[in-house]
Amino acid sequence: MPSFTRGDIRIQYEIHGVGYPVLLFAPGGMRSNMEFWQRTPFNPILELTRYFRVIAMDQRNAGASRAPVSASDGWHTYTADHLALLDELGIERCHLLGGCIGAAFALALIEAAPARVSAAVLQQPIGNSGTNRETFRSLFNAWAEELVRGRPSIKAEALAGLEANMYDADFTFSATREQVARCPVPLLVLRGDDEFHPAAISEEIARIAPRAELIQKWKTGDDVTDAVSRVLSFLRENTPR
Repeated sequence: MPSFTRGDIRIQYEIHGVGYPVLLFAPGGMRSNMEFWQRTPFNPILELTRYFRVIAMDQRNAGASRAPVSASDGWHTYTADHLALLDELGIERCHLLGGCIGAAFALALIEAAPARVSAAVLQQPIGNSGTNRETFRSLFNAWAEELVRGRPSIKAEALAGLEANMYDADFTFSATREQVARCPVPLLVLRGDDEFHPAAISEEIARIAPRAELIQKWKTGDDVTDAVSRVLSFLRENTPR
C-alpha cells in the first residue's frame, strides 16, 4: 500500500482505476480511514473505479497514517495533508466525495483551495444541531484515549487544543454558513438523518450553497441504486472536458 511522507507525517493511500481523479474522505470520525467505506450503504471505491481514478486515504492518526498532535491543529491541518497528497500525485484538480466527517474535510478543502475542486459529493455531513456537541466530544475522547495508549508521549494539552479546533464551531464545524453560501463548487448532498449527521445540516447546505442538489433517500433498497446512479452522473456532468 503506497504512502507519502511530509516531514514527520506519513499518509497512507490507495489508487484504483484510471481517468479523472476523485479523492475520497472516509467516514469514521477521527478514525476516518479506508476500511470504513466497507460499512457504508455503497462503497465509492467499488462504484466509481469503473469510471474514475479513485484515491482513498487514511486520515492522519487513523488507520495506517501517522502524524504529531499539537494544540494548534485543526481542520486546516487536515486540509494541508489533502493538498500535499494531491501535489504528491501531480493532481491539479479533482472531484471530492466525503462521508460523515469526510464531508467536513471536503468543505474545508473547498474553502481553502476552490480552484483544486471541480465537484463534491457530501454524504451525510456532520454538523452542530445545537444539542449534539457532547456526542462529538465523547467520540473524540474515545479516539484520543486509544491514541495515547499507543503513543503516551502525546500531551493532554495538545489533544484539548485539537478537540476545540475541530468541534467548538457551529454549523458544519469546518465551514461557516457564509463560506458555504459562497461555495463556487457544485455540491451533491446525500441527506443525513441522525444525531451525528443532522438532517437540518444537509438541508441547509443544499439550500444556501449556490450550486447544490439534495438527495433525500439513499441508504436502503432501490434508493441506494438510484443514489449511486445520480452520484455517477453528477460527477460525469462536472468532469472538465
